[in-house]
Amino acid sequence: MKRRSLIKAIPLATLAMALGEIGQAVAGPISEKSSKKKLVLTVAHITDVHIRNFEDAPEKFKRYLRDIKKLKIDFFLNGGDSIHAADYDNIKRESVVEQWGVWDKCLQEISDYDVHSCIGNHDTWWAAPSKDDEMYGKDYVVKRLKIPNRYYSFSKKGWHFIILDGNNKNITLDQEQYSWLEKELEQLPANTPVLLMSHYPILTVTNTWEGGQHGDHKELKQLFYKHKDKVKVCLSGHQHLLDRAWYNDVQYFCNGAMSGFWWDKGDAKSAKPYYYQQTPPGYAILKLYDDGSLENEYIPTI
Repeated sequence: MKRRSLIKAIPLATLAMALGEIGQAVAGPISEKSSKKKLVLTVAHITDVHIRNFEDAPEKFKRYLRDIKKLKIDFFLNGGDSIHAADYDNIKRESVVEQWGVWDKCLQEISDYDVHSCIGNHDTWWAAPSKDDEMYGKDYVVKRLKIPNRYYSFSKKGWHFIILDGNNKNITLDQEQYSWLEKELEQLPANTPVLLMSHYPILTVTNTWEGGQHGDHKELKQLFYKHKDKVKVCLSGHQHLLDRAWYNDVQYFCNGAMSGFWWDKGDAKSAKPYYYQQTPPGYAILKLYDDGSLENEYIPTI
């Protein structure tokens, strides 16, 4: 049967239902309420900056931050791997101090903005001489990122934001943190829109061939479904690749890396210079609305 004839043969109600399902998979549920939605927040999501004194990476990063400020955002979400690498066995104290020093200087560009960060796998110095060293482990990263804890939450203009720490065995939330997350979602009023940010993706397309994702994604999926009136979006990085997934009315955005190919020109797999595979370096701008809907726009820097 020809395509035109096939479409004619489909009852209008059936066709409308099919198109409705496609629309939901692409953009989430469409309702009369969403047509009257009001923009309440514009947020920048930067991740995997991997800053270091490498070529002109600090100057590029500062220039990109200035570009973001022109977009009239309300605050920044930083998805981790802020510094290039502190986690390898051969990393010395001087290197860690230098990298965080570069980070601090760059963030002076946005000193008048709130920056809510999570811990990336490369941010933590495990090679300190002892666990009693003030620079050992996550507590030092919490201090350098100026965040209240390795996991925490805050609210702004009707939206609730939850920042997670997946840097545990098998990329999971430890039991203490998981119990906290359960209570956090439970105590929120019904229909409070929630954005969760983690360094690692909870659900991702690109995990098929690259990077990793939360080992407890099945448990988190169940928890999110229990609070499906609240959980709207999960943000992540880590992959240096750009993808989007949609499941049970939750949007999962894995945004590309600010550093692209770690500020380097790339390799044979890179589609263009500084790309990581087919993803250019960049950042995302999120628009959050009062009805719990949102938009995530990825903006390449080159």
